[in-house]
Amino acid sequence: MQVFTVQGMTCGHCVKAVTRAVQAQDAAAVVEVDLAQKQVKVESLLKAPQILELIREEGYQAEAV
Repeated sequence: MQVFTVQGMTCGHCVKAVTRAVQAQDAAAVVEVDLAQKQVKVESLLKAPQILELIREEGYQAEAV
């Protein structure tokens, strides 16, 4: 499980955008978003830099934890 801190997520739309972005590249990815903690947990074959880029392309600031 990879963990990322993501700034700028505020609602369900944000959760869907991040989840869809990751799952578009790895359909089997498991994405868990915690809006209160500003965290995204991803279980995927994708590498952390790839996931970070996908999240950033959605307009959010992201860092690996």
